Amino acid sequence: MTRAHEPVPVHLHAAALVDDPEPVPGCDVCGALVRQRREARRSGDFSQVTDCNVELRQHPHARRRR
Repeated sequence: MTRAHEPVPVHLHAAALVDDPEPVPGCDVCGALVRQRREARRSGDFSQVTDCNVELRQHPHARRRR
């Protein structure tokens, strides 16, 4: 007997786990997210690492006026 829908394994490329966005210097929010990301990576919680990276990429910063 064969199943109609076999689960398909998901494979992440290692680059997906190390392509971290850089924090904006002097931003407390960015600094906190970087610390959270570091701890999540240390504990093997790569879902949390990804969440921190998404928040870092979406965190708004005022643009400098020239």
